[in-house]
Amino acid sequence: MRSVASASLVLLVVTLLLSGAALSAWVVVDAGQVRRLRTVVADTSECMDNDRCDRLTGCVAPVRPPGPLAEALPDDAAHRRYVDDLKAFQRCRHLAQLRVNIDQTEIKVVSVTAPAAEAMSFAEIANRWNGDFLWEPASASTDTITRFGDEARSVLGPIPDIDCSEGEAKVIPLEIDGDIVDLKPNPSIVGSPLQFEHRDTAGNVVRWSTEIASCDKPSLAGNVTYCGMNSRVSRKATGSVEWVSLCRKSSPHLEIDPEPYWQKENPTFARLGIIGFNRQSGEIVFFDGGKDRHDFNWTQTFTPPGGRSYADVNGRAAAARLYDPTFQIQCSACHDNKSPYVIDPHIGQARIGYHGGAKGERAAAFSLGDYIPKTTHDERLPFRVIGSAYTATYAADLARAKTVLDPSGNCTECHTLTTQVTGQRLAADAAGRDPVVTNPSWAQVVGVRAERQKLSEINAHRTEWARRSGPGKIHPWMVPRDGGNIAAPGGEIGEDDWRQLSNCIWEAGGGECGYRPLFTACPAPGRQSGGDGSQPTDISSEVLPMPAQEAGADRVLRLNWRYLNDYGRVPQRDDVRFNIAIKSTPIPPSGKAPLASDYPTAMEARDDKFDPVVGSVGTSGAAMFVGNMSYFGHKQFTDPTPAATPREFRADLPAMCNRRYLARILPKRFCFDQSDIKYADESYLLYADIRCDQP
Repeated sequence: MRSVASASLVLLVVTLLLSGAALSAWVVVDAGQVRRLRTVVADTSECMDNDRCDRLTGCVAPVRPPGPLAEALPDDAAHRRYVDDLKAFQRCRHLAQLRVNIDQTEIKVVSVTAPAAEAMSFAEIANRWNGDFLWEPASASTDTITRFGDEARSVLGPIPDIDCSEGEAKVIPLEIDGDIVDLKPNPSIVGSPLQFEHRDTAGNVVRWSTEIASCDKPSLAGNVTYCGMNSRVSRKATGSVEWVSLCRKSSPHLEIDPEPYWQKENPTFARLGIIGFNRQSGEIVFFDGGKDRHDFNWTQTFTPPGGRSYADVNGRAAAARLYDPTFQIQCSACHDNKSPYVIDPHIGQARIGYHGGAKGERAAAFSLGDYIPKTTHDERLPFRVIGSAYTATYAADLARAKTVLDPSGNCTECHTLTTQVTGQRLAADAAGRDPVVTNPSWAQVVGVRAERQKLSEINAHRTEWARRSGPGKIHPWMVPRDGGNIAAPGGEIGEDDWRQLSNCIWEAGGGECGYRPLFTACPAPGRQSGGDGSQPTDISSEVLPMPAQEAGADRVLRLNWRYLNDYGRVPQRDDVRFNIAIKSTPIPPSGKAPLASDYPTAMEARDDKFDPVVGSVGTSGAAMFVGNMSYFGHKQFTDPTPAATPREFRADLPAMCNRRYLARILPKRFCFDQSDIKYADESYLLYADIRCDQP
């Protein structure tokens, strides 16, 4: 299996031959990936031996060049090739999904035997009666960003417009030597040139400066301006779901100059990042603005990925152009402590980096208070990244990431630390210690060296005032057992304790580290262990007369049930569908109730054996199959209405007199990650006898 990174890009004509019809598309894509498309839709078994292989399409994600993770990629040849390879990877996924979508809409040619004719008739009628409500969520588009937005909306509900305008967002403060700094015209100099104004906690101007070489709380993000000013953060919460947007000002050379760009009133900024998070379910999603844009402007709001709905044609098109389809920034490597936030002193929260916490003089004067609220930290909490394109890109890293416990108990009683950036960079900076591994492998030597270099660059942009040796004494900004109480005595972790913790963080520890997988599994519908707690109720059937002008059956068999998809307490959640497998037999003379073995098998109710005849209706093993049933009235590619009580589900099926119909109903969740679909452990059985002597 070839990696995208190992082959050059070529211009190819990709032709997908389906049912005698040809669909051709000109695309720039990696030759090795295209060759894999010949078999990828039918078989992704080769993925079992490659943790970078997308389980859904068989395409292979490229390997990120070595170096510390950062909010922006370096502009060098290796990373430019990497971005090209990411584009090729997503094109491969797009083509594979396009092939699948066309396969699923294909009408099969069935030989006209009696059983086949019966199957064709059943499928055609069942699709005509139910087809509007038989559809996969987030399947309206194969465009990477549009589909990703639809997936996020299916899990987290409506996505608000991204808005960093005045009144909707907070300005992240810049502090130097214990004062707050802004860029303004200096009225005391002829011509009022732009200079940096320094004010104390009382609001008095204490000095002006023409350059900034360091600040009290430099950014830890990596490859963004260390001491940037006037970036904005916005948070919107609805129920259990919150959306956090960062509109960051930054410069290519990572330093700040007295230029109009850095003024508070200047609406242009360099980097747009959005995180959606469900506090109940731990589900999280990441979007970044396009990396080929020079700047953004917060005087306008930004349409969310996928638009505001399936029907938002203009918004979907605008969003597809706005956001980064390569997912080149691995957001989950930093936002990895079971919450959406990376809370360090740079973000200006009162609880971190201020003497006296929120009640301290500087916190009251300069901070954003608790605009970004404190969250519960527990390594046992659920935590799952949403988005098939994102999780395909970083499948190997998501599977490998772990939470760790501090063997000394200094740091993880209040915090969730990980083997990713939360541990390797934030913990090291918070403790004022360099990463270290006692008996490192070569990979650990390289990783530790790169992270030390990044921390050294950050530290070089920290003022002497902020250090423990200076008058500010706000760094280190976390102290053993007392957390953010930087005034606590003995405020530095001991060398031996740090070495133990650092070994754990760099995956060089043992049982003392309490390793757990960081990311948790997609929950199946149901009340079984690991399920989401939901199940259908009021399951019943009824026999109805055929509608006027309908033919091909004697009766309508209606299957009814009710179900509320309330995982995560999202009223518009839309990631669960139902499959129905159904068999018919002669009614036994005794009228005796069927045995469990008479029903379609659980496997026949899954998609594995589904052979489509018309749309989502076909055969599965020895049973007929109706797939992807949504609630009654929820038409294809429409957004669900909010619900707090169970919705009505209804399947109308053609039935013949003097036949017994045995149905198995199986709930399933579309996970929008590498696990694809999770089926409930429990399925639901019901039968109906259709008697000709009954009206």
